[in-house]
Amino acid sequence: MSDRLAEVGWRIATVRQLGAVVNAMRGIAGARAQQSRALLPAIRAYAEVAAGAIAQARRLDRSEPAEPQRPGKARPGLIVFGAEQGFAGAFVEQALDAARGDFGHAYILLVGTRAAALAGERGLAAEWQTSLPNRAAAIPDTARRIVEAVYDYLASAGPAPVAMLFPVWRAAGGVTIVRRSLLPFDPAGTSASGTGAVPLTNLPPAELIVRLAQEHVFAQLCEAAAEAFAAENEARMATMAAAKTNIDGKLAALQAEERLTRQEEITAEVVELAAGARSRR
Repeated sequence: MSDRLAEVGWRIATVRQLGAVVNAMRGIAGARAQQSRALLPAIRAYAEVAAGAIAQARRLDRSEPAEPQRPGKARPGLIVFGAEQGFAGAFVEQALDAARGDFGHAYILLVGTRAAALAGERGLAAEWQTSLPNRAAAIPDTARRIVEAVYDYLASAGPAPVAMLFPVWRAAGGVTIVRRSLLPFDPAGTSASGTGAVPLTNLPPAELIVRLAQEHVFAQLCEAAAEAFAAENEARMATMAAAKTNIDGKLAALQAEERLTRQEEITAEVVELAAGARSRR
């Protein structure tokens, strides 16, 4: 085997190994996206239960409605969900572009190691950051960390509106960046005209409403984290699918080159043998 044919064979083996890695990454991303999608209905149902419980608790609260707290001089908070790892398309850049106007005057809580790295490259500083989970079951833990960071900020800075910005993957259109208000929570947004027997409670209605509102905020953060987790893995699947197409094309070209090289070498050997036979006559 000539050096050229050996080199082509080595390149084919390398491309095949790369294809195996891409297939593995695509499979892992698909499994993670499916796990996250399976969690979303339960998360949304939990948020609806919390909202319904707030409506029931409002039936028990006979006190005068408290005036909503007016935001003070504290900077507004913005929770930006990005990606944890690379090979996730351009949605991290889209999220940072959507939040660019908020950096500098808002208190930024950035979620995702890859997003934090890209923000640093752009010179965008976040006041707080954490990682996205690498498995769907860890999403509640991530939401709890964010909740604690938000309430720590509000406790030190005073009342301020808090919003969140997160990616949502749509099969037809790819990633859309969604901005949603998180705080302040307005109990008046839930109807107090519940039906059925008035529930029995062990807490004063006002305190119960506050705790249920915290559960509702937690559920919304779980939903945003799950959407970001799913979007990252869906985007990675799309990236790996494109890479697989390119790898298949490269492999086909190398195999064609291998056949041509082998044919040229065989032809050269036949010509050389024929020339040697003629010279001996």
